Amino acid sequence: MAFAKEFATEKIRSLAVLGHGGSGKTALIDALCFVSGTSKRHGDPAEGHALTMHTPEEAAHQISIQLTPAFAEHDDHKINFLDTPGYLDFTGEALSAVRVADSALIVVGATSGVEVGTERVWEYCEARALPRLLFVSMMDKEHADFERAYQEIKEKLTNKAVPVQIPIGEGEEFRGIVNLLTEKAHIFKKGTPNGAFEEGEVPGELREQFNEYKTELQETLATADEALLDKYLEQGHISRDEAIDALHRLMGQGEVCPLFCGSARLTYGMRTLLTEIVEVCPRPSEARPEHAARPGIDQQVELSASDDGPLAALVFKTTTEPHVGELSFFKVMSGSVENGMEILNAVNQESEKLGHLSVPLGKERLEVARLHAGDIGVVAKLKHTHTNDTLCSKDRPLRLAAIEFPDPDIAIAIRGVSRNDEDKLGEVLQRLHEEDSTFTAEFNSELHQTIARGLGELHLDIQIERMKRKYNVSVETEAPKIAYRETIAGTGEGQGRFKKQTGGRGQFGDCWIRVKPLPRGGGYEFKDAIKGGVIPGKFIPSVNKGIQEAALKGILAGYPLVDFTAECFDGSFHTVDSSDIAFQLAASLAFNKVVPQARPVLLEPVMEVSVTTPDEYVGDIMGDLTQRRGKVSGMEPRDERTVIRALVPEAELYKYAAALRAMTQGRAYHTRTLASYEQVPDQEAQKVIADRKQEKEGAQHA
Repeated sequence: MAFAKEFATEKIRSLAVLGHGGSGKTALIDALCFVSGTSKRHGDPAEGHALTMHTPEEAAHQISIQLTPAFAEHDDHKINFLDTPGYLDFTGEALSAVRVADSALIVVGATSGVEVGTERVWEYCEARALPRLLFVSMMDKEHADFERAYQEIKEKLTNKAVPVQIPIGEGEEFRGIVNLLTEKAHIFKKGTPNGAFEEGEVPGELREQFNEYKTELQETLATADEALLDKYLEQGHISRDEAIDALHRLMGQGEVCPLFCGSARLTYGMRTLLTEIVEVCPRPSEARPEHAARPGIDQQVELSASDDGPLAALVFKTTTEPHVGELSFFKVMSGSVENGMEILNAVNQESEKLGHLSVPLGKERLEVARLHAGDIGVVAKLKHTHTNDTLCSKDRPLRLAAIEFPDPDIAIAIRGVSRNDEDKLGEVLQRLHEEDSTFTAEFNSELHQTIARGLGELHLDIQIERMKRKYNVSVETEAPKIAYRETIAGTGEGQGRFKKQTGGRGQFGDCWIRVKPLPRGGGYEFKDAIKGGVIPGKFIPSVNKGIQEAALKGILAGYPLVDFTAECFDGSFHTVDSSDIAFQLAASLAFNKVVPQARPVLLEPVMEVSVTTPDEYVGDIMGDLTQRRGKVSGMEPRDERTVIRALVPEAELYKYAAALRAMTQGRAYHTRTLASYEQVPDQEAQKVIADRKQEKEGAQHA
């Protein structure tokens, strides 16, 4: 295995690279690492291969689907890049990167501009007050438009974006950039793959635009402090060193987001971007302090990135590799770690050993003797450690705040193709969850299905592909069954009498019950109205139990009956033959006789759906929700988007995420939570009852 160089905390920069799917994040990281010399190959994501895009699923879909770290060495500094997927199905990966990064590089396509995924990741950074710089990518692409992208950034993301570079030419004519800090033009050498350029004067045709942007930049930077503002007002100019210092301070304070541009494919602009990342991005010691809890003690400890501090490292990603096992990726928030070190997992109090301590470079791992505060590492074969665990020293346990993952809300039912697949399914699903916290699966005993949940259909599809490739488990999928319920709309009463004589002691139970509806969500109530001891008190609980067991099987279609009260008001017993089981059976008979009189109805789960969409799609979405038997309950404008809230039956939401994506070109997204159970319309109810009957008959013949 190759070995990596150690970098002190002040020489480290860590960036989450974020943006909408297809904006050029993976290509940018590949080019930056290649130009720096850290990576020896310049890959192409469009062909399914790049430094941080190496799994078969990524190659097949030609998109990034997981958080993948890499690094570039430049000017004696180490720059950690956290490549993230741009598709909303993989939001958990982006949130993990934002949690451990010290700053963010937001990538915006020169042709596509700001998209819904860009806005989402911007919100993630806002939530953590993460310093940001922006990069307009693919300036060599046809219809590239830097000015339009810049205006969209100001309109949709922030008015704090300030260009520090402007392009020379666009599309096929893109041949260089003007660096507003050095006030020089960088003309790139065509055909050289390492981003080499010649420095020269600003082209005459760009002089007016250059002066406009230079003034904007210098006026913005002059606000960094009073002394700089006074100097700018007196002399009308800020030197490059002063500008870099001001940019560094203002970016760290969240007051400025420097904007760069270039082409990863041609490696144009890569060297300058590496230089500016080193100069303006916050050092780990300048990042917002971490707060850790001391297990068992109600005490918070403030941590900063220093080797002198207590050890605290957060595991932000877990994955497995064939022939290697489980890999744990972590960020050292405080203290330092050494190869072979014994540490403690603060979450479960288990000891671990850091064998083969390494730094990640795409799919490669380079061993390192020591990692300093602020750096990112990876280690294999930790026995008791998973994502969101904190690694610390045994003599001072500390627990860092966990990554807050969204709840998976898109469901699909899965079953093993063969008996062998089915036997292995439980273990494999748990492993997939450990690798991706936004994927969950469990067997639903009511539905008799294994229900897998994720953040979108693509997310689930890829997990199924991983299951086959990594664990050789094949599954079939189907729509999850709906957890219908039954209830009653009226009242009814009647008798249940169970008598059995087979020689010797017999069985006898006799009860009269009355059923009435309860308000929706009322559950089940039992009333003992027996007088005069016609049923001895010791048998009353058996009546209650018999009713509850019968209610689980329902009347109409075999779904549990809920929201009703049952009253036992009369009956009789035999001094010898009566027993608990006899009264349970009598109550069950009474239930099955009485409930059909009480106008039984079918209930369905209704979800509260929240759709966030650009304004132009509101009409289409509302029409579609109406077709799905939805009832719009409210609309809330939010910038140039609208949040539509509606109550929609769960039965109408299968694969809704895909339909919504198709309807809005991927720009809308939704969340859902269970709101209530409501009565199914008669026509729909008859279909459900008929399907359930057919299902039972099929099971009997199987």
